[in-house]
Amino acid sequence: MLIRKSGHHGSRGTFAAALASQSDSGTDRRTFLKRSGLAAGALAALGNLPLGAVRKAEAGPPPPPGAAVITRKNFCTHCSVGCSVIAKVANGVWIGQEPDYDSPINRGSHCCKGAAVRDDVLNQRRLRYPVKLVDGQWTRISWDQAVDEIGDRLLQIREKSGPDSVYWLGSAKFTNEAAYLNRKLAAFWGTNNSDHQARICHSTTVTGVANTWGFGAMTNSYNDIRNSKTILFMGGNPAEAHPVSLQHILEGKELNRANMIVVDPRMTRTAAHATEYVRVRPGTHIATIYGMLWHIFENGWEDKEFLRQRVYGVDEIRKQVAKWTPHEVERVTGLPEAQVKHIAEVFAKEKPATLIWAMGQTQFTTGTANVRASCILTLATGNVGYAGAGANIFRGHTNVQGATDLGLDVVTLPLYYGLAEEAWRHWCRVWEVDYDWMRTRFPNKTLMETPGITSTRWFDATLLPKDQVSQPNNVQAMFVMGHGVNTITRMPDAKRGIEKLELLVVCDPYPTAWSVLSERKDGIYLLPACTSFEMAGSRTASNRSLQWGEKIVEPVFESKNDYDTMYLFARKFGFADRMFKNIKVENNAVLAEDILREINRGGWSTGYSGQSPERLKAHMKNQAKFDVVTLRAPKDDPEVGGDYYGLPWPCWGTPEFRHPGSPILYNTNLPVKEGGGTFRARFGVERIVKRKVMENGQEVEKEEHYNLLAEGSYSVGSEIKDGYPEFTLAVLKKLGWDKDLTSQEMETIQRVNPANPDAVSWSTDLSGGIQRVAIEHGCSPAGNGKARMIAWNLPDPIPVQREPIFTPRPDLVADYPTLPDARQFRMPNVGFSVQKAAVDKGIAKQFPLILTSGRLVEYEGGGEETRSNKWLAELKQHMYVEINPADAGERGVKDGDWVWVTGPEGNSKTRVKALVTERVGKGVAWMPFHFAGWFEGADLRAKYPKGNDPIVLGESVNTLTTYGYDPATGMQEPKATLCQIKAA
Repeated sequence: MLIRKSGHHGSRGTFAAALASQSDSGTDRRTFLKRSGLAAGALAALGNLPLGAVRKAEAGPPPPPGAAVITRKNFCTHCSVGCSVIAKVANGVWIGQEPDYDSPINRGSHCCKGAAVRDDVLNQRRLRYPVKLVDGQWTRISWDQAVDEIGDRLLQIREKSGPDSVYWLGSAKFTNEAAYLNRKLAAFWGTNNSDHQARICHSTTVTGVANTWGFGAMTNSYNDIRNSKTILFMGGNPAEAHPVSLQHILEGKELNRANMIVVDPRMTRTAAHATEYVRVRPGTHIATIYGMLWHIFENGWEDKEFLRQRVYGVDEIRKQVAKWTPHEVERVTGLPEAQVKHIAEVFAKEKPATLIWAMGQTQFTTGTANVRASCILTLATGNVGYAGAGANIFRGHTNVQGATDLGLDVVTLPLYYGLAEEAWRHWCRVWEVDYDWMRTRFPNKTLMETPGITSTRWFDATLLPKDQVSQPNNVQAMFVMGHGVNTITRMPDAKRGIEKLELLVVCDPYPTAWSVLSERKDGIYLLPACTSFEMAGSRTASNRSLQWGEKIVEPVFESKNDYDTMYLFARKFGFADRMFKNIKVENNAVLAEDILREINRGGWSTGYSGQSPERLKAHMKNQAKFDVVTLRAPKDDPEVGGDYYGLPWPCWGTPEFRHPGSPILYNTNLPVKEGGGTFRARFGVERIVKRKVMENGQEVEKEEHYNLLAEGSYSVGSEIKDGYPEFTLAVLKKLGWDKDLTSQEMETIQRVNPANPDAVSWSTDLSGGIQRVAIEHGCSPAGNGKARMIAWNLPDPIPVQREPIFTPRPDLVADYPTLPDARQFRMPNVGFSVQKAAVDKGIAKQFPLILTSGRLVEYEGGGEETRSNKWLAELKQHMYVEINPADAGERGVKDGDWVWVTGPEGNSKTRVKALVTERVGKGVAWMPFHFAGWFEGADLRAKYPKGNDPIVLGESVNTLTTYGYDPATGMQEPKATLCQIKAA
């Protein structure tokens, strides 16, 4: 690897010596900072040191005599595993950290990022105070001035061009409470142009999984992988992307002698642990799955009873799979029949088997279909709904799961209620605001109920002609909180988009590439946000468990927490009194616990109703009591008895109902009251298909009726021994269970819908009574339905193999073209035209290498935070491209050379180091996606605010990535494009 190790670790240089020699007199804050190894001047000087002088992390000196040391607990702000961090604080300063040995998730371990998080708070490269760009210079301003100036300009743009002309781009780094508040802010502003990082990582997972069996999330947990007999990775590299999860994976592998199969174009660090590695061509996920299913159906290895009881549509899948003979699978994927048959047999027979994926499956124009194919494979083999099985979907950022759940998504309000009038009325009841007032905030009712513009195409909404954007005006302002511009494809177009905006506001602990990418000389504001360690709140790990993080220290410098920042702008906009009606605010400080309580009052649909702040705090206090495999606490414990760690959603009912959470979704082996469940009946009770048939020589139309409810499958203890629909008051009445509702619950139901209380459902009943009664009778409030192999509401109801927009195999495009051009998310998707033009122009000959991208263990996301961390920056100092030795030899490229990597759109180019390695096969190149600060060979360091530039800069791979969007979600396609490489 391209790592230049320091030669000075063994001795203390002048920087370290200066810190060690400081006086021990006095205990004021400034003196204490010095004693803790945090002298501001010395750290500022660090930015001028060569990287070779960066020493390894060493423990700071002990606190001064008399200083009380307290411990506070939060958790890592990087990936979605949820590793706890114990902070030592004295005199209000974070002086040390330890991994949490009591946490059932990380059990005393950290990856390098987790071990270095203290520096994210103490880092002198953070943005210290608000600044704005004036004539090309960053100028310090006060928070009051920033709020007034930004607020005035936003209100002017809204008045002139409408609320949709402002885009609210949120963050997977938000706490749950901040994510919810950000979506609420956009709603009160009057737009659905509200999104976050899930759009570019797992929006296709949420849509694909939710449209298969009901909920759009990981079915089991990291810990539960310890129970698996077969662990199949298709599109994930947790050894680098989720390092601490590997302890659960490898322990399961060793204890169970489990099969560990990795299907990936690249020989990753995860693949190095595998019992079998399968190198596949990027973009052929569906063909690979169908190749496996061909052998499963051909040999009768499917789980027939599971399919009969709990799955709809298998016969149609059999017809599709029959087309994917071993010969065709090898032609498209390059995989030999024997290998495909072997992994299919292992997955089908050696159970429980779990299928794990991440962005190696989702970031394609076929991302939703890829996910659906994976779900179909687990259903066909009966590997869903019990320990050791399931679809274990590893999310990326610390709270990308929670931010998605809480509505930072252009297609829904919080907790997946959607955008229909009923959804708006539900949340207006929760918020205690008048629906008709809310309606006036939007240009019209149609736009109020129409999905917004995806974050992957915000710049298209700025650059395209007005008549191609289906809203009153183009996007003219961006308000960005915690999202890097370098994580989105087509960066040259993003650069032009920034230059076209009237206003750009970026709120982040560090100046991101938004501040340096364009040629703008004014109209950009940078607001210093604090980290999640400097505020209280909950976040949701990938396994759906919530954890409460304590505020470790007060926000440093002039940074503010996200709640307070949004409150100040809501007050400026004139609706803070409505928006914070039930949320306590004192001296402009917002109480995080009250936000979660409001989420609990409205979050019935996803089971975010039972995780009160008090219950979550009790879990953090009692972590040691939870079993490392089952995640359950002893039933007799007075504080957390019987709970599953983090109360993984759905945690049904009110907090007082004390549902324990659901560690494994769709598990009929447990009573619903004990965390069990069924597939949701969210697709109705019956599907009617009209077909034309010939009778007596004439064509007639006939209806075919298909049952969508489970048959003979139900939860342990259920009083209904079969499938059943979602619960409403009307269903309770038919069963005679409405008498179990309390008078208070019935009064609340009557208030929800006075005209037709029978229509009030388990998801809109603000009393929680319908959920409570259904569960007391052993039933899931969301019904007991069949999972769908056919999702008739998606562009491809049955997954279809389609070539990437920029495919290396133009010979396959005629057989497997992308979908036709169409309007999606308020704009045209012209992927078909782009694909056709690429084939016609012979792009694959000019750019013969497949370019794909992925994660590094050292950095995270857009990388500004981790590349500014002095401990991490030493570990990875150059952006690079991995190239196979054969391809390097053909181009005269040697390991460590500087090379130009060029892309097939817009003459894009990047200057990076070459890593010659057999990790990638011939014809494939790989680049990490965490870098920014260079653009097409130019170093942009001088454009950052002085002293706030990251330690490590580099080109972004997304300068090269190209057009291509999943039609169901707007997901981009950075995992399969084309490039060329030549010596620089």
